[in-house]
Amino acid sequence: MTAVNMSEDAAIRATIQHYLDGARLGKGDLMKPAFAEGATIFGYVGPDLFAGPIQGLFDWNDQNGPAKDIVSAITSIEVIETIAVARVESDNWTGHRFSDLFTLLKLDGHWKIMNKVFHLHA
Repeated sequence: MTAVNMSEDAAIRATIQHYLDGARLGKGDLMKPAFAEGATIFGYVGPDLFAGPIQGLFDWNDQNGPAKDIVSAITSIEVIETIAVARVESDNWTGHRFSDLFTLLKLDGHWKIMNKVFHLHA
C-alpha cells in the first residue's frame, strides 16, 4: 500500500465533500463538482441493478430529498500517483446505509470521481 501524501489526501477529501454535502442537502447539483464528465455508478437496489451515467445518482438524490441525519465517514484513501480509491460509509441516508467505493483520477491537477460502486445494506 502506498502512503498517502497529506496534500493529496486533503484534496481527495475536499472532492468527496461535494458528494457528502449534496447528500445532506438533497441536491444533486452540489455533488456534480466531485465527478468527472462521463462518470458512472453501479450497485444493487434490492435485486435490481442501478447502473449507468452518474446523472442517475443526482436524480435519485434530488427525488430522495435532504438527508439531515446522515452520518458519513471517509474510511480509507489509497493513492498511486494519478489514481486513487476511496471508501465512504454512510448511515441514515434517509433511512438507508451505504458503503461506497470511488475511483478517482487526477485530471488537470484536480481529483475527480470517475466511478462510484455502492452496496445498499439491508
